[in-house]
Amino acid sequence: MAKKDAPPRWDRKMQQRLARGEAAALGELYDRFASLVHGLAHRVLEDERAADGITREVFTHVWEHPDAYDPKQGPLRTWVAALTHRLAVQRLRATETAALAEAGPGSGSAEATEELERRVRHASVAARADYIVQAMPAPLRAALELAYFQRRDYRQTAADLGVTEDEARRRLRLGLQLLSTAHDSAAPGAPPGYGGAA
Repeated sequence: MAKKDAPPRWDRKMQQRLARGEAAALGELYDRFASLVHGLAHRVLEDERAADGITREVFTHVWEHPDAYDPKQGPLRTWVAALTHRLAVQRLRATETAALAEAGPGSGSAEATEELERRVRHASVAARADYIVQAMPAPLRAALELAYFQRRDYRQTAADLGVTEDEARRRLRLGLQLLSTAHDSAAPGAPPGYGGAA
């Protein structure tokens, strides 16, 4: 039986393949995580071109620094999400700071800086919520999607999923508990540094 804290085999193998410089490994990684990376970057930056740029930066970083990922620290998916979040927040801060500087004297006031930090926090929470939904088990995600997007109550959700009403309530409760952690300092299972806006 595998140790509980052993990293997933795919993550270890992918890290090893990237470290050997296998271009096919980068393609496989891109196929698996590009939509996650782009979605998180877009959620933070609210700009398609900027999200495209962050996506390129993330995969370039992974290619150039494959040893930066340590499988013992957590899943590759979480590490990629953390890297995306960090780069997107850095880009948002740089872009907004440049805009404040361009606006001239007085625009760098405490209120403007406070507004920038509020936007960064809001974008970070939204990105964490997206990550949490994408990473949660499919049964929980399906229950939340039915309840939220299709406005189903727990009875209708149970019927749609073919489960008992108690099971539907359990799935909805667990899904909402996971989502509520988006406001916490770190997403569940995320490494230090994924949570905050830094």
